[in-house]
Amino acid sequence: MTESSAASRVLVRTEGALGRLTLNRPEAINALDFGMVQEITRTLERWRYDTDVQIVLIDGEGDRGMCAGGDVRGLHAQIVEGRSDETAEFFRAEYALNAMIAEYSKPVVTVADGITMGGGVGLSGHAAIRIVTERSKLAMPETRIGFTPDVGGTWLLSRAPGRFGEYFGLTGASMNGADAVLLGFADHFVPSDRLDALREALAYRADPTGPAEIVLLFDETPDPSTLPASRGWIDHAFSADTVAEIVSRLRADEAPDAAATADLLESLAPTGLAVTLDAVREARALPNLRAALEGEYRRVMWFVLRHPDLVEGIRAQLIDKDRNPKWNPATISELSADPGGDARHFTPEDPLF
Repeated sequence: MTESSAASRVLVRTEGALGRLTLNRPEAINALDFGMVQEITRTLERWRYDTDVQIVLIDGEGDRGMCAGGDVRGLHAQIVEGRSDETAEFFRAEYALNAMIAEYSKPVVTVADGITMGGGVGLSGHAAIRIVTERSKLAMPETRIGFTPDVGGTWLLSRAPGRFGEYFGLTGASMNGADAVLLGFADHFVPSDRLDALREALAYRADPTGPAEIVLLFDETPDPSTLPASRGWIDHAFSADTVAEIVSRLRADEAPDAAATADLLESLAPTGLAVTLDAVREARALPNLRAALEGEYRRVMWFVLRHPDLVEGIRAQLIDKDRNPKWNPATISELSADPGGDARHFTPEDPLF
């Protein structure tokens, strides 16, 4: 049964035992806005008490991706126009939804097919059963705009093997489906041409088999991730105490990709890198996702209210598109002794939870 109009940005319907939520902005790779977050939240609240809905499935419309992230153009407009209260309201709603998905009383299955980045990872990465495909391209690319990973991304990054969390958090690099399973961002690899059959099985399979067992019927072993071959130099470099020392170790390493990684880090916002390094390491010691989201909220609102690099990064990458951001400070060597401290200790006016 379909509950949404064709124009809705979230398609809501029930099929057998399955409650389906499909992000419906394919022209924007299903980028999240406030209304979509509210609609998903309201529906999950309602389905919590609907005995006909036994499993929830979250996916995205179209072939390009599940969700490219949040609406950063809208975020830029809110900040420069002084509407930071709206920004805070959006982040609080989004992070509450991330926590709801993680703690939901019924199994939530997510399909991160195609591009799934930023806010998309917040929807997909905390579910009970997380599916990727051969088309999946996952990332937390916030440092590319002078920002820091959020939506529980630091929680996921901090639990990746070795120092892959620091590597993917700082570089914003993409992972394929096999990488995502290896790093703990996904559980199952299902070829995209089997997704329709999987959805039908989740909706109409009559026996009491649980959703995890159903997914296993469609799960295949992907080509192995190439990441283990890089773990040596990544662990060595990204275990350093500071961003400057990470770059120094990369420069001294003879691994084929080490120098290019150093070049990339030196092109990104020094403050965003330092805050991200601090956030991933803080999350590694935290007890749960909610605690990590609280740490992210402090840092995100510090960027919104106290630091210019987020606005500058969005301007350079997405507004003016000159690809020539003026970071503050401009270089890693100019960072303070505790560059993540101000963001770590920032206290937003309204609490997250």
